[in-house]
Amino acid sequence: MAAAAEAERKTLALPAILSPVQFQWRHLPKPTPMNLRRFAETPVVRRAINVIKDRIAAMDWQVRLRRGVEPREVAFLQRKLRALRRMLEEPNPTDSFRTLMEQAIEDALTGGFGAIEMEPTSDPEQPAMLWPVDGASIRINAKWDGQEDVPRYAQAMPGQLESSAVELLDRQLMYIRMNPRSFTPFGLGPLEVAFETVNQFLSAHRFAGKLAANSVAQYALWLNEATPAQHDRLIRWWQDEIEGTGRVPLLSTEQKPEVLRFAQGTDADLRLAWQEFLIRMVANAFGLPPLMLGLEADVNQSTASEMADEAFRGAISPLALLLAQHITRDLFAKCIGWREFEFVFNELSARDETTELAVQVQLLQAGVLTVNEVRAMRGLAPMETGPGKQGSGGS
Repeated sequence: MAAAAEAERKTLALPAILSPVQFQWRHLPKPTPMNLRRFAETPVVRRAINVIKDRIAAMDWQVRLRRGVEPREVAFLQRKLRALRRMLEEPNPTDSFRTLMEQAIEDALTGGFGAIEMEPTSDPEQPAMLWPVDGASIRINAKWDGQEDVPRYAQAMPGQLESSAVELLDRQLMYIRMNPRSFTPFGLGPLEVAFETVNQFLSAHRFAGKLAANSVAQYALWLNEATPAQHDRLIRWWQDEIEGTGRVPLLSTEQKPEVLRFAQGTDADLRLAWQEFLIRMVANAFGLPPLMLGLEADVNQSTASEMADEAFRGAISPLALLLAQHITRDLFAKCIGWREFEFVFNELSARDETTELAVQVQLLQAGVLTVNEVRAMRGLAPMETGPGKQGSGGS
């Protein structure tokens, strides 16, 4: 630790925002949170967010020892494991693990700013308390040098002075950044990528809705050389005798009336193909196949299964792994100081339960894994060893 404290960084962090022209504040605000959240309430975006968020929040998970750590090296192992699980299952008096994670994942997908406040306690059965935080209100200290006692984050309301912001240390806030980049301290959420596409979709959808709901006929009759009296009489006759009755109108005029069409009145006027293209672009931004957003054209049973696997590998699994790593590093290691434990989702290794079980059985029979190692992979407690009890995977 002493050698690590002596090491100093020589390169400049975030050079793009530290120029004299652009850099004015120590804490940088996250832009356009209201527009992002308003767009997150539209049907297509809501479907994309729910596909990812609900799948991750419903996953089975476990707390276990890190690889390379022997159980005999950890004092009070079982008590600490129970305390960590209770802490995550009951993070605060009002939230459960699912409701807490759903709020953080929602903000991460919307603007790349998922945030959870962490406060350690003196209770060994509840080592820390967790609260969801509005990630849009979090400002980041771009000059943070990695010191534990220097505030890295601050929460400030819109219009609030920086001096009155609530400062938070690195070990007090879990800040989940999607698509982290070297030139900005902020993440990039999928909805930010699809922001312009969603705006275009809403405009096209609104235009199509007005066009489809328009009750005015898209054509008109033109009677040449009709006097005003004849014109009024024709209107009254049409409204009283023809309109809504289904009768065939008969017109006796010297010249044949001409029909003027204002629009074709077909599906092409609704721009359905353009709307479908925009939905595909939204799906691309979230890493999902268009099938997940309701576009089911040219989809059969085999391709549907492949697309579901693609959605899991491309959108769900990366975010779940990112969330698990944040819990392990920020909560277990930084906040509590229990670096020998890690948080894992049990379903990230294989989605198919039958395939996963077959692989584990084969590895167990070949002697590659022991019974307790397989039980740990499935989130079960180790078997007791002793006379007449088998705790290893040998034949």
